[in-house]
Amino acid sequence: MSTRHILLGLLAGGPSHGYDLKRRHDERFPQARPLAYGQVYTTLQRLVRDGLAEVDGTDSDGGPERTLYRSTAEGTKELTGWAAEITPPAPFVTNEIFAKVVCAILATAGPASATGLASGADPARYLIAQRAAHMTRMRELTAVKTAPGADLATVLSADYALNHLDADLRWMTTTAARLTTLTAEVDPT
Repeated sequence: MSTRHILLGLLAGGPSHGYDLKRRHDERFPQARPLAYGQVYTTLQRLVRDGLAEVDGTDSDGGPERTLYRSTAEGTKELTGWAAEITPPAPFVTNEIFAKVVCAILATAGPASATGLASGADPARYLIAQRAAHMTRMRELTAVKTAPGADLATVLSADYALNHLDADLRWMTTTAARLTTLTAEVDPT
């Protein structure tokens, strides 16, 4: 995710302070890693430097002085272009689950000393345990999105994560069914 573009999107709603932008980011993107305040202010400084945002004044509201930022016409143009860009699907999809299953298959097909992995690796057992972890997370996300008062951003974020977890589960099911064949391909003896 582009922090630069996310902050421009949040500024599209009107002028805002860095603190408010961070809070709104964390509310609107609940499944994303929360932004650090330093990242927000560094990104805002870059947006100002690049002419995509500008300082719209300062206020203190009885506390420390806070800088108010707003998007410029160039910032709006940048945001519009970014939002319209088609994100290309990843050419190669791999993740840690895939890597662990492949390494476990390799470990079961040959001597542990040849693979550098401890003997006893069991890809089927790993897939069962990983499936259980995925199912737990799916139940958590379903509870979040169906909670009374769940806002649209929370529901959309949970749906996105649930669909990815579901795809992982389908891959795990297919892979578990193929384990005998895959192990034989790695170690044909």
